[in-house]
Amino acid sequence: MSYSVGIVGTGAIAAVHAAAARESGKTFLKAVYNHNEAKGRAFASSWGVDYCATLDELCSSVDIVCVTTPSGAHLDPVMCAIAHGVKAVFVEKPIEITPGRCDQMIKAARDAGVVIAGVFQSRFYPAAKLVKQAIDEGRFGRVTLLEAQFKWYRSQEYYSDSPWHGTKALDGGGVLMNQGIHAIDLLRWFGGPVESLSSFCSALGHEGIEVEDTAVASLRFESGALGVIQGTTASWPGFKKRIEVCGTRGSAILEEDALLAWEFQDARPEDEEVRKRFQPSSGQGGAADPMAISSFGHIAAMKDLADALDEGREPFINGEEAAKAVELVDSIYKAAR
Repeated sequence: MSYSVGIVGTGAIAAVHAAAARESGKTFLKAVYNHNEAKGRAFASSWGVDYCATLDELCSSVDIVCVTTPSGAHLDPVMCAIAHGVKAVFVEKPIEITPGRCDQMIKAARDAGVVIAGVFQSRFYPAAKLVKQAIDEGRFGRVTLLEAQFKWYRSQEYYSDSPWHGTKALDGGGVLMNQGIHAIDLLRWFGGPVESLSSFCSALGHEGIEVEDTAVASLRFESGALGVIQGTTASWPGFKKRIEVCGTRGSAILEEDALLAWEFQDARPEDEEVRKRFQPSSGQGGAADPMAISSFGHIAAMKDLADALDEGREPFINGEEAAKAVELVDSIYKAAR
């Protein structure tokens, strides 16, 4: 079955969602809506699709609603889509900016039989899946230390020229809730639930923002493993997202979709091929340019959602799973305060 897709919000990331709807093989882009009519109509024209004059009109005319509004403005379009009985909502990261708002949309969707899929595209990349598989197989032995680093760069204009970047109401937070939440999601996916943590958050490299641009946190996972998070948008020129997993029988370093290290005591013949396959590339991902990202993960996530609808199963990253990273970031903020 092919599912019709509508996009709410036509900012920068909307084009990636439009591409995903077009290229998943199981969906097609039908319509868009933006509260700014001129922007919405321009986007619709550029993609050759319908423009809906109201949010209700969009939500009543498609199977899947993609929510690409500012982070703190996800709840209302999700609730509107649920009220109109769409089959699914596909919500850009983070699905909302507080655990309470996440819970509200998740409960409403469950009650109405609507599927929520969160967009954490990094989980769909092959190297990340290999790391998770190795953890689940026990190849690391006892996991002892996990670390997430996202030392990125954003100019002052990135914040000052935006009506929502760097605001508590719409960004929900800074480098942790916006840029770093992909790495935090991977760390949580790899390490499991966090038992306790301590943290510091500061605005050190930008003026006039309400949120942090630099943060560190120390974690103790329920498994007993320890963890570290380091993040900033004040690190010129910006460096690739990096996740390290260390254990008593092996270690891996994931940098974007490359593996800088893939070493195990129980070496397997395929390990050398893995190292060759996932060598570093010259690209920087979103380290310095928010839009210098591939659409691969969004396309894979969109296809997974369509497959889930066909098969009557949960998507790979459902609402509850997507909310875990928000819960962890919220805990880090509370600890910092």
